[in-house]
Amino acid sequence: MARTLVVRCLDSPCDYQPVWQAMRDFTDRRGPETPDELWLLEHRPVFTLGQAGLRSHLLDPGAISVIQTDRGGQVAYHGPGQLVAYLLLDLRRAGLGVRRLVNLLEEAVISLLAEESLAAVARADAPGVYVDGAKVAFLGLRVRNGCCYHGLALNLNMNLGPFARINPCGYPGLPVTQCVDLGVAPDRLAGVGGRLAGLIAEALGASLSSPGRDY
Repeated sequence: MARTLVVRCLDSPCDYQPVWQAMRDFTDRRGPETPDELWLLEHRPVFTLGQAGLRSHLLDPGAISVIQTDRGGQVAYHGPGQLVAYLLLDLRRAGLGVRRLVNLLEEAVISLLAEESLAAVARADAPGVYVDGAKVAFLGLRVRNGCCYHGLALNLNMNLGPFARINPCGYPGLPVTQCVDLGVAPDRLAGVGGRLAGLIAEALGASLSSPGRDY
């Protein structure tokens, strides 16, 4: 049976907590035949700490909310102008381990940026995608009962100021960038979610299915 990836575009910007809970609920109630899903959205400003996240990496959160979450990794920032792609995937059915899935997601972002003539790379010591040493995409996953949720965040056209108030991903002084600062025209960003979804589906050997904006 052909694998299907259902893509849902959530009305954005979204509060972090309800979406996180919805991912957990989806993962808990899914069965062997439940199609995998990819949720595309933007969050309202929020700092999130991974399971082993150290609060010492929160330098000056100020009025921005801080949420302790259950993904891997350290501290991250989400806000409007950043594309978030949450992948709800049955790893056992897909025959994938976490490391291979991370690689596939990184490769999808690298391919997306290559379409914009940007030479992006991944780093073995720090998951994510980088252009000229600056991080443009962030990854963090959680696995429960053989299924994963959370995913990746790609900086498109946002206020990068809050990144200076944390040690991004636990790395003091880590440079952070975004697509518009790398020369991607703003009008090219309008369809970036759909393009990224297609590349992720291709990497997973899946066909795309979209129920519309019904979440």
